[in-house]
Order: sequence, then C-alpha cells, then structure tokens
Amino acid sequence: MSTAVAPVRPGQVLADLLPASRVRDIALVVGGAALTGLAAQLSVPVPGSPVPVTGQTFAVLLVGMTLGAGRGFLSLALYAVAGVAGVPWFADGGSGAAAASFGYILGMILASTVVGALARRGADRSVWMTAGAMLLGEAIIYAVGVPYLAYSADLSLATAVDVGLTNYLIGDALKAAVVMGLLPTAWKLVKR
Repeated sequence: MSTAVAPVRPGQVLADLLPASRVRDIALVVGGAALTGLAAQLSVPVPGSPVPVTGQTFAVLLVGMTLGAGRGFLSLALYAVAGVAGVPWFADGGSGAAAASFGYILGMILASTVVGALARRGADRSVWMTAGAMLLGEAIIYAVGVPYLAYSADLSLATAVDVGLTNYLIGDALKAAVVMGLLPTAWKLVKR
C-alpha cells in the first residue's frame, strides 16, 4: 500500500489527494463535523439577536470546498443529527432542534453540498472563483436560516433580516476572504 499523494486530476477536491479508502472518507466526514462543532464554540453574542456570530460558516464552507459535495453533505448532516441527538456542539455548547438559529444549520448542510460541487468543477482553484462559491454558500445559509428564524421566533421577515442577516455580513465576508486565500494557495502548493 502506497502513501504517496495522487496526481492532480480535473474534478478533484483537496481531500481526493489523500490515499483513497473508506477509512479516509469516514475520517474526513467525522473530522468535518468535528471542525464545524469546534468552530461553533467561537461564539460572540449579538445584542438584540438570538443568533451569535460564530466560526461555523467558515468551517462549513471550508469543509464543503475541501471534501466535495458528498463528503461535505455527510459531514454537515452528521453535525446536525448529532447536535439534535444531544451532542453539545452547536453555538455556545447548545444542542437540539428547538433553537431559533437551527435553520442556519439546515442551510449549512445545503451550502456545504453546493460549494463542494462547485469545488469539483474547479471553483477552489482561483481567488475569484472561490469568492463566487463562498458568496453562493453564504446566500444559501441565509436563504434557509432567516425565514426559519422569522417563523420560529415569530418575527416579521424584515425583522428577521435585520437581526439574522445584516449584522453578520462583514464577519462572513472576512471568513470567506480567509477561505479564498487558503484554497487557491493550497492548490498552488500541491501542483509544485
């Protein structure tokens, strides 16, 4: 059994460069869920909002782009299912599906899948393509999370946008910028 890194081929994501095995895939899925759970603990409350600023979106987009659509979906689905079952790894050590912010977690599952599919098409290879994928991923998270927040907290949609979207845009742009720098740089290093 060789431990050499496979050559880069079209349609690959960074995780595909590791030697292929079921153990690798399981470790990547569990690792992606754990990274998301750890990142959720980097949490800062936002006055007037039930949704804190966390490192989750950074982890979700990174997991999707590096693992691809299938493993990204499984990682975030595992994160959501384990959190609903009681693992305290949602923001601030929370768990369960009763939080008004649970819609964002549902959106993260879809976002990770979509950005993973885009990464398979090369969207993780340049800064501007990564930026587009990140922007789409963020939009998906908010498209699911904000209406869920409005419904679960009995808010108007305008109020939900105010307390569940506008306060987070600058932080999300900074997190996306980090991913935009990391992924194309990683591919350049791999190609050397």
